[in-house]
Amino acid sequence: MPTVSVNKQQLFDLLGKDYTSQEFDELCFEFGMEMDEDTTEEALKTGEEPELKLDISANRYDLLCIEGISQSLNEYLERKERPDYKLSKPTTKLIIDKSTEQIRPFATAAVLRNIKLNEKSYASFIALQDKLHANLCRNRSLVAMGTHDLDSIEGPFHYRALPPKDIKFVPLNQTQEFTGDKLIEFYKSPEQKNNIGRYVHIIEDSPVFPVIMDSKDRVCSLPPLINSEHSKISVNTRNILIDITATDKTKAEIVLNILTTMFSRYCDEPFTVEPVEIVSEHNGQSRLAPNFNDRIMDVSIKYINSCLGLDQSADEIAHCLKKMSLHAVQSKEDKDILHVDIPVTRPDILHACDIMEDAAVGYGFNNLPKGEKLSNANFIAKPLPINKVSDIFRVASSQATWVEVLPLTLCSHDENFKFLRQSDNGDLAVKLANPKTLEYQVVRTTLLPGILKTVKENRKHSLPIKVFETGDVVFKDDKLERKAYNERHWAAIYVGKNSGFEIIQGLLGKIMQTFRTEWIADYGAAASGRGYWIEEDDSVKTYFPGRGAKVMFRSKEGAEPNQIGHLGVLHPEVMMNFDVPFAASFVEVNAEVFL
Repeated sequence: MPTVSVNKQQLFDLLGKDYTSQEFDELCFEFGMEMDEDTTEEALKTGEEPELKLDISANRYDLLCIEGISQSLNEYLERKERPDYKLSKPTTKLIIDKSTEQIRPFATAAVLRNIKLNEKSYASFIALQDKLHANLCRNRSLVAMGTHDLDSIEGPFHYRALPPKDIKFVPLNQTQEFTGDKLIEFYKSPEQKNNIGRYVHIIEDSPVFPVIMDSKDRVCSLPPLINSEHSKISVNTRNILIDITATDKTKAEIVLNILTTMFSRYCDEPFTVEPVEIVSEHNGQSRLAPNFNDRIMDVSIKYINSCLGLDQSADEIAHCLKKMSLHAVQSKEDKDILHVDIPVTRPDILHACDIMEDAAVGYGFNNLPKGEKLSNANFIAKPLPINKVSDIFRVASSQATWVEVLPLTLCSHDENFKFLRQSDNGDLAVKLANPKTLEYQVVRTTLLPGILKTVKENRKHSLPIKVFETGDVVFKDDKLERKAYNERHWAAIYVGKNSGFEIIQGLLGKIMQTFRTEWIADYGAAASGRGYWIEEDDSVKTYFPGRGAKVMFRSKEGAEPNQIGHLGVLHPEVMMNFDVPFAASFVEVNAEVFL
């Protein structure tokens, strides 16, 4: 949970009431925050202004500044209405060049026109950027933002990707002009290691750097590192251009919405933002930014009441939601449905359960029934089908006297490939870009490494060692949006003085019997029934030659059989690689075929 420090008296002034430490602590608890510390006593000794340190939910980006905290608490206390955020007419453009697809393909922007900041609001503006960079933006790797004095530069603005040597400007708080490559060297120095140097790795290996320029080709910023000294903002800046560059469009829009909605209250026209026309024709992303259109979600009244153990009407639930910035009206077509209006400041609302939670906060957790009604409420989520299948594997394996183990999902590259006598063709395993140690380099593609490491640590136990695991493996797939996918597997090993192949095959039979899957002895061309069988297979070098087999499965009558796993006697070299001086047999099956 992020911790936000706010000026105590300033916050109380915004709330219209001075609270005791206990009173405000109780208010925070009711709202879903936590008061971590009140520095009043320390401040009296040092002569500084007292601060409140508040722990905020990681998904409530609108609470990362005093403006958002005060606004949300005032709405919760029903002292203020939700602001009506508006857009004026655009006066400038941000033109995105196709070259940016090489490094940071998305950009957006907005203008805070005729803004009046003082020392405290200016500091809050900068602090919110820092909090967003550290939280949602993942230390600028996903999103980076820059702010500029619009009166010192001229639009339209251009977002390009240029060779480092072609970029020349004076960076923020510097007096010397740098090229892009020299700037990287400067920020990699020991003096900058804990400052801008933390972000150099994001772009330093790229042949091109992203850069935002004005119409006179003056550099405004070099994201995600630094802005230009020329367009530096101050307390006296009246017109602020906000630029956002990102590898994730959705997060870029969230960041822009939060920044503009929180600080547009200081404009001459409060809560009004001047949009920027985004021209990005090469990828069809041309639009007007930001987008302040509210989202509408439908939620069942019965669902909310059943979860909370209540019997509230639509109006009562709507009143609770209004305290949390959500406006709701009952559907005219279906009396059980609420149409919930979600503002741009609440990107954390993604599901009906999020609305239900806000209804609970608005009602008051301490006011929820604690008797029979609450005991009948549905607090248990419906399990995923694959989790039900996994439980069947666990029960059946335990009944056969195998013990479940829970190894880590990450392993070293050698453990996943070389130690198993497998080669890496580069298109199978997901590799970590910046692993902390050599032990955690890749996401496993088989359950075997983790199981063997568990056996290694328990090799002094009495033999035989019989353990199993039901867990996820991960495979690369460039066709998918996330470039990878999870697959639930079940695996078991028998370790003893002999290989125990017949025992591990017997366990497989037990599992298949549990899933009502028959053994097909005659699996030739004439066979067509549902069932499973094994076929000798020497392609898996992990197993001893002639002692490896693939598990075949036909899901229904007349269907084509598919390989769903493999089993065999592990090669002695594999066992020695993991320092296990015993014989072993192993089986691994894709559990998802039984869905």
